[in-house]
Amino acid sequence: MNLSPDVKARYTKDDVPAASAQRYAELIAFGPMVFQASRVAVKTGLLDAIRNSDTGLTVEEAAKAAGLPLYGAKVLMEASLSIGTLTVDPDTDRFSLSKTGWFLLNDPMIKVNMDFNHDVNYIGMFRLEESVREGRPAGLEHFGAWPTIYEGLSSLPPQVQKSWFGFDHYYSDNSFGKALEVVFSYHPKKIMDVGGNTGRWAEKCVAHDPEVMVTIVDLPQQIEMMKAATAGKEGAERIDGRGMNLLDDKNEFPSDVHPDIIWMSQFLDCFSEKEIASILSRAAKIMDKGTRLCIMETFWDRQKFEPAAFCLTMTSLYFTALANGNSKMYNSDDMVRIIRDCGIEIEAIHDFLGDGGHSIIVCKKTI
Repeated sequence: MNLSPDVKARYTKDDVPAASAQRYAELIAFGPMVFQASRVAVKTGLLDAIRNSDTGLTVEEAAKAAGLPLYGAKVLMEASLSIGTLTVDPDTDRFSLSKTGWFLLNDPMIKVNMDFNHDVNYIGMFRLEESVREGRPAGLEHFGAWPTIYEGLSSLPPQVQKSWFGFDHYYSDNSFGKALEVVFSYHPKKIMDVGGNTGRWAEKCVAHDPEVMVTIVDLPQQIEMMKAATAGKEGAERIDGRGMNLLDDKNEFPSDVHPDIIWMSQFLDCFSEKEIASILSRAAKIMDKGTRLCIMETFWDRQKFEPAAFCLTMTSLYFTALANGNSKMYNSDDMVRIIRDCGIEIEAIHDFLGDGGHSIIVCKKTI
C-alpha cells in the first residue's frame, strides 16, 4: 500500500500509551455526544464568546455573552472541557479556548465536514450496520426512496443540499487551479466532463481558454441543475450537457464529441469497483491515441498528513450508508489495478493538488 510517511507512522504500529488508548476509546463510545456538544457550542456562539475574551470567561459570563440559560452553558462548557476544546483556570474558574477549539472555529475544512455530517449523514448513519450487511444505502430512506443519493439530490431539503454541495465543492474547488495546469498542458480543444455536476469545473475551463468546448455527461436531473447554474455566465454557450445514467452499462459515451480530454473529478469514488470498470471500459471505446483520460480523486493512501487520510476513510461511510451502499474513497493501488485491467495505460500521476490532497491520474489508451 502506497502510504505517505505520516500516514504510515499512524497505521503500521500501535504505540499509544494505555491510558491514552482508553480515553480515545471512550471518545468513540460517546462520539454522538462529542459531535453534537461541539457543534452546538459553535452554533450558539459559546466558543466564539470565550475566544473573544482576553482573560477567559466564567460560566455565568459565557452564558450571558452567548444568550444561553446558565444550565445550558454549563453542560456545554463542562462537556467541551472533557472533549478538549476548552481549558479552565482552577483558581479563577475562567474558561479559555484550547488549540483544538481554535481549529474547530477557524479551520474551513472542519466547518464543511461538520455541516456535512450533521445535515446529510447524522440520522442516516444510524443504519450503517444494515448498509454494511446488505450493500445498500439504508440511511438514505430518511430523505427519500431513491436507489442512490444522486437521483434525489435536486429534491433534498435546501439545508441538506447546501451542506452536500458545500462539502463537494470545498474538496474540489481548491484543487482546480493546479488541475487546470495539468489538463491544459495537453492543449485540449474539447473536454468531456463526466459527472460534471453543477458545471463548476466546466466554468473554470471555458474561463481559462476562450476556445475550449466542454460537454458534461451526467444524470438528466444534474444536467438541468447545471444549465440553471451556468445560465447567463460568460462562456456558457461553450458548455453542453448530455443526460445519461452511467450506471446502466448499456449507455455508451457520446461518440460524436471526440474529446481530447475525458475528465472525471471526484466521480469514480461514487461507484463500486465493478461499476468503475464498466465506466472506464466504455470510456476507452471513444478514446484514440491522442485522447487523455484524467481521473482526479482524493486517494486516502496518497495524503501528506494523517488527518486528511482520516477524513477520507470516514467519508467512505457516507457512501456506504447514504450515497449508494457500494462505493468508497479508494486507495490508489485499487484504482490503478482497475484502470490497467480495462486496457488503459497510466502515463503520469500528479499528487498533492490543492488543500484537499487530490491526485490526478493521467491515462491513455493501450493501442
